[in-house]
Amino acid sequence: MMSLILTASAILAFIAPAVAQVKNYKPVTQEMLLNPSPDDWLMISRTYDQQRYSPLKQINRQNVSQLRMAWSRGFSSGVQETVPLVHDGVMYVVAPGPVVQALDAANGDLIWEYRRKLPDDMRSFIGDAGRTKCLAIFEDLIFYTAEDGYIVALGAKTGDLRWETKVQDYKQRTQHTSGPIVVEGKVISSRACETREGCFILALDAMTGKEAWKFYVTPAEGEQHGDSWGSVPTEKRVAGSWGLPGSYDPVKRMIYWGVANPKPFTRLRRHNGNVDAVPRFAPADLYSNSTIALDSESGKLKWYYQHLPGDDWDQDYPHERVLVRTALNPDPASVKWINPKIKSGEQRDVAVMVGEGGGAFVLDRNTGEFLWATPFPYDTPDFLISKVDVETGKTYINWDKVFKKNGDRSLLCSFNTKSYWPMAYHPGTNSIYVPYTDACLDMTANEKSPQGSGPRFGLPRPGSDPNKFAGIAKINLSTGKMQRIYEAQMPGNGAMLATAGNLVFWGDLDRRFRAFDAETGKILWQAIIGGVTQMSTITYAVNGKQYVAVIASEGRSGTSGLLSMAKGLKIPRNFNALYVFALP
Repeated sequence: MMSLILTASAILAFIAPAVAQVKNYKPVTQEMLLNPSPDDWLMISRTYDQQRYSPLKQINRQNVSQLRMAWSRGFSSGVQETVPLVHDGVMYVVAPGPVVQALDAANGDLIWEYRRKLPDDMRSFIGDAGRTKCLAIFEDLIFYTAEDGYIVALGAKTGDLRWETKVQDYKQRTQHTSGPIVVEGKVISSRACETREGCFILALDAMTGKEAWKFYVTPAEGEQHGDSWGSVPTEKRVAGSWGLPGSYDPVKRMIYWGVANPKPFTRLRRHNGNVDAVPRFAPADLYSNSTIALDSESGKLKWYYQHLPGDDWDQDYPHERVLVRTALNPDPASVKWINPKIKSGEQRDVAVMVGEGGGAFVLDRNTGEFLWATPFPYDTPDFLISKVDVETGKTYINWDKVFKKNGDRSLLCSFNTKSYWPMAYHPGTNSIYVPYTDACLDMTANEKSPQGSGPRFGLPRPGSDPNKFAGIAKINLSTGKMQRIYEAQMPGNGAMLATAGNLVFWGDLDRRFRAFDAETGKILWQAIIGGVTQMSTITYAVNGKQYVAVIASEGRSGTSGLLSMAKGLKIPRNFNALYVFALP
């Protein structure tokens, strides 16, 4: 349902009075999204390729130690898992409330605020919401995936409500936990779902809010790949795309998105007690735990690759696919599974991803061809995948760990090793920088539980060093060689950021926000902020001055789960604030 908002009274029902307006606003064109100014941060990871790399280098290895706080701004308490946008000196950010704010990016002064009134009964269906990962911007509009199931377009100058479209029903426990991107004039979004009706990726016309296309991420009976669910009825085929939004290749006109685990969690529960109802190898329960490539114009499926077939443990693969062009020369000493057809040194356009349950995968983004993969962060017998057929790329679930009957108990490694906090790519090192935790999952099959499991909890990998529970891995995309450039006791929810100043930035749960040497991982600078570093890390420039911004806030299970494993950590809870740093 789409509504164009035309009256002042309707606008005032949804927003607080405007404080001011953005002056001399410059509309954001498709060309600007394709080739953004180095000063701007126009989408969740700055560019469509999801690299989280900034060409700014005023702040560099030589002077980063001089960084000082430029300004800060508090928010209301609540869940906040978002990344701000910056355009032409104005920062746009989602805050608890829920509110969307436009701030002067040089000093944090409020320009305007949009405050949305939520239904009184919404919390009883989806709890403490506010989990959208980002806003999107196009022309003179800001796009917000609201908790109440609407996608909202706001005027970038004043925050006025231009249109809103109801796209899902929160009473079915469908939630906006991802975030939007704008591609070719369409606002594209995904969501968490508990019924198949809510399990889709959606494109709306950016100027009108009308639906352009919709792709359900589980095929129905009789559709292509529909038999991968066996005899499960269409309405019970559930797998969402709750994680980070997708990436986009403008030359191939393809969108790359990740899909999460099938539900209920266990094969026993999903398939009426028949653990072998679907194969032990891909494909099984599509498109769960897969990378899918969609035509940007029509939303039609171009190809898919399944990383984990018929998941048994709620191990997700729904987050960013980083797009890179690289020479390939995978080293068998570093990479476990390598496609033998790769010619040493050949250039490929690739899509790179790391799963919540571990494992790094590199695919050809033209066709979905498997190129190489390796367990991550460690190779253990408890890894969730037993093998990859390197000739075909077909993945095999670790059958020894699959629940065969009620009461079975398994230890899986890894668990939430890298969740919704995005990694970064630095072209100078041809490496991705992946924040990780060395955690495992202890889980028991429980037929009385709606998801088929319980108890279910994370724990440090048995026998691991507690002082190396967390870290940053630098993985070369040509060779696959991994260096643990930083190891520590405290994990984090912070987004990685790479810059042309040969720096990477990242923050942890223990309020430490740091700059590292991109080559060596040496800590070059540190600030102590007011709470947990949550997603958010960006850099931008205003009037020739570079800034680095980060939000301290609380996520939902991504924060609480790590806190339960981070022994001895005592931090402020329910604290939300934005911190911005610059050189003197």
